[in-house]
Amino acid sequence: MVAEVLEERHHGHHVGLLQAKHELIDWRPALSRAGPARVKEHTCDCRATFYELCQAGGLMFIRRTHRLRGAVDVHESPWVVARDTQALWLRLLMGSAR
Repeated sequence: MVAEVLEERHHGHHVGLLQAKHELIDWRPALSRAGPARVKEHTCDCRATFYELCQAGGLMFIRRTHRLRGAVDVHESPWVVARDTQALWLRLLMGSAR
């Protein structure tokens, strides 16, 4: 029974269904800016597109990773103060932002 628990994969949040009226996030190609970013939260990577709430250089941003047939595309939201990015993260999870 212990072996079964160890083999279980931990899933993160799943993004809510996209609402008809939703905010468009200004996704930009990922750039190396401030060294490695610290991932604070993430959505489940069991889907082709998953998201990470990241912090680096005193700012926060959301990283979007999309995988399709071996190709990986990574984009980031604007880097802004934590309060604004955390609010955007919640809207993303609720389906009112993409």
